[in-house]
Amino acid sequence: MTVRFAAVAAGMVMAVSSVAQAQDAASAKLDVELNALAPSQKGCMMTFVAENNLQAPINKISFELAFFNDKNAVDRITVLDFRDLPQGKKRVRQFDMPNVKCETVTRVLINDTPVCDGPAAGECMKGLVTRSQISVPFEG
Repeated sequence: MTVRFAAVAAGMVMAVSSVAQAQDAASAKLDVELNALAPSQKGCMMTFVAENNLQAPINKISFELAFFNDKNAVDRITVLDFRDLPQGKKRVRQFDMPNVKCETVTRVLINDTPVCDGPAAGECMKGLVTRSQISVPFEG
């Protein structure tokens, strides 16, 4: 009877552990926030806050962004290098966008992650969660 109980208990522990691991993987995400747009001498200074909550550190990541104008047309597409994003850490990244007027940016879209070195293939886009702290929508 004791052996059977031990086997059942061990099976329950393994099942709970598997569920916890599955929940961790499901909640693994890469948060990227559009935090601010500010006019600069070159054009528009964009500030992002990124937090890597994926299952692995990101050694190098870049995002392909599409900027929409007040006519809801794509004004430009560019790739921004966010460098490394350590696991569980927030990082602020700023990019001065030449010849962009902040007031004409009506929406920003992450089109792709052309470079994502560290996590398993596809995890950066799959776990991507975007939000905006300003009136300009930011989508992924």
